[in-house]
Amino acid sequence: MDKSNIVLIGMPASGKSTVGVQLAKWLSMGFLDTDLLVQARAGESMQAFQNRDGLEAYQALECDTVKSVVCENCVIATGGSAVYCVGAMEHLKSMAKIIFLDVPLLEIKRRIGDYSERGVIIKPGMTLDDLYEERRPLYLRHADTILDCAGRSQSDLLAEIRALDCH
Repeated sequence: MDKSNIVLIGMPASGKSTVGVQLAKWLSMGFLDTDLLVQARAGESMQAFQNRDGLEAYQALECDTVKSVVCENCVIATGGSAVYCVGAMEHLKSMAKIIFLDVPLLEIKRRIGDYSERGVIIKPGMTLDDLYEERRPLYLRHADTILDCAGRSQSDLLAEIRALDCH
C-alpha cells in the first residue's frame, strides 16, 4: 500500500488533533481522528464507555477501529492509547509515516489539567507520570520520526513536519 498518509502519535494533550487538522490544511490532505471514530462506534464518549464497560473493552474497540482505517492522502491523529495495539500500529505503519509528537511530561500535565474528565485511558491507581513512563517507549518504538515538541509553537512544528517530505 502507498504510504500517502501521515499518522500522529503521542500522549494525550500532545497536540495530535490540533496539529493534525492544521497539517491537513497546509498539505491539502484529509483528516481523521481515531478517537472520534471510536466514539462513533461506541455511541458515547470515551469516558462514558470506559466507565461502563471497562478499560479492556475500550482498548479492544480502539484496536479494532484503528485496524479498520482505510484512507489515502490523510493526516490521522490517533488516540494516545492506540500504541498498545501492535496490530493497529502495524496497520498504520503499512500505509503511513508515523510521527511521534514528543512533549515533555510537565508540559503534558500543564495542558491536560484534570485527566479524569478527558477520557484518558489509564489503569485505576495509575498516575499521569506512570502512564507517561509506560507509553513513551511504545511511541518511540513505533515512530518513523520523533518530533521534539518541548516549548515549540504549533507553526514551528507544522513547518518541521512539512519539511520532512512525508507527503
